[in-house]
Amino acid sequence: MLNQFSRTQLLLGAEAIEKLHGSRVAVFGIGGVGGFVCEGLVRSGIGAFDLIDDDKVCLTNLNRQIIATRSTVGRQKTEVMRDRILDINPGAEVRIHNTFVLPENIDELPFAEFDYIVDAIDTVSAKIALVMKANELHIPIISSMGTGNKLDGSLLRVADIFDTKVCPLARVMRYELRKRGIPKLKVVYSEEKPTRPIEDGSISCRTHCICPPGAAHKCTERRDIPGSTSFVPPVAGLLIAGEVVKDLTGVRGGGRAT
Repeated sequence: MLNQFSRTQLLLGAEAIEKLHGSRVAVFGIGGVGGFVCEGLVRSGIGAFDLIDDDKVCLTNLNRQIIATRSTVGRQKTEVMRDRILDINPGAEVRIHNTFVLPENIDELPFAEFDYIVDAIDTVSAKIALVMKANELHIPIISSMGTGNKLDGSLLRVADIFDTKVCPLARVMRYELRKRGIPKLKVVYSEEKPTRPIEDGSISCRTHCICPPGAAHKCTERRDIPGSTSFVPPVAGLLIAGEVVKDLTGVRGGGRAT
């Protein structure tokens, strides 16, 4: 019977679509990358989501985040993404967790229920904690490396963390994971040398912070505030979504299962 996933089924097959419908994916970080991960996954037929982020949509998100519009500024990112997912597929199940993930609170999340984990967060300590948890529970995981200060989406690659180069975040992750005995980690990273942002105090979040009073985490807390574009983070997000779909179904190029 014709349905919204029919075109995908023509490539992946009915069994793969059923597998996607029955899978639960946890997306950590619903920003420029994570939002497009969710977009690609819900349109592919993933049946259940856990969305983890404590941030709210900010005016400065409008240049790159799929959930950011004038009408959503100030709303919780997880709630906006949940509504968008359900508008695309009302049959999906979406659980939201408005929390800032840290090594100290990571065990509060229902990892045992996840079929796949997407790491699209910025904090190194939290990224490492996610990888460690996934490794402990044998849950497949893919991590996004840095997309800030990049201008060329064609230089994004899918690779094992220990085969990466150029990316400063990947370098830190390689070092930390090697120390912890983690043998592998699938990542999306860029081989583009980061561009140094223009120093302009008139448009800097550091000097013109618009985070609401009482916000738990502000841009001004960051050591560096990266520049960003509308066309690099989405490429990373959709690459990740594609890897999740292919890993869950076992279907690769040419419709062949692996």
